[in-house]
Amino acid sequence: MPTVQDKPLALGSLLPEARLLDPRAGTWIEVGTLRPPAGLLVMVICNHCPYVKHLRTQLAPFAARYAPSGIASLAVSGNDPGAYPDDAPEELAREAVELGFGFPYLYDESQDFVRALHAACTPEFFLFDAARKLYYRGRFDASSPGNRKPVNGAELASACDRLLCGEAPPALQHPAIGCSIKWRH
Repeated sequence: MPTVQDKPLALGSLLPEARLLDPRAGTWIEVGTLRPPAGLLVMVICNHCPYVKHLRTQLAPFAARYAPSGIASLAVSGNDPGAYPDDAPEELAREAVELGFGFPYLYDESQDFVRALHAACTPEFFLFDAARKLYYRGRFDASSPGNRKPVNGAELASACDRLLCGEAPPALQHPAIGCSIKWRH
């Protein structure tokens, strides 16, 4: 199995089907049945990655900013908790509570969903439109640990704003930079 996806998911691709555990609620969510009115933001994150830690406090406010406009959010971790115990389901639940996530933080035990997204790293963001077609994939903003640029979600916010205005997807979509997905072998 590859450690990094070599071909990003094409814009216009449908949201992959998946049944994922919400460890905080103790329930399963059928991702393919979600039908938010304007779109769905899928955040591929984890608990241990320094790139995620760099921006994690901004995720709940960002999601809350767009929820009233009809963009729902969810986060998912597909990392191998055997190798990275901080990414175990109970730790995802703890992190979701600690950070005040108003959205589910799901666990992809099979890693099939993150593979279907062609996710390469954490954090990585996938914005699907109301028809569940991929509109944006890439990074939150230009900030990363140590580069001193502000964590403001500007690139993802621009994509969300364009989606809400009915505009075409952004022509420039920067790939995400972060820690590789921790695949099971």
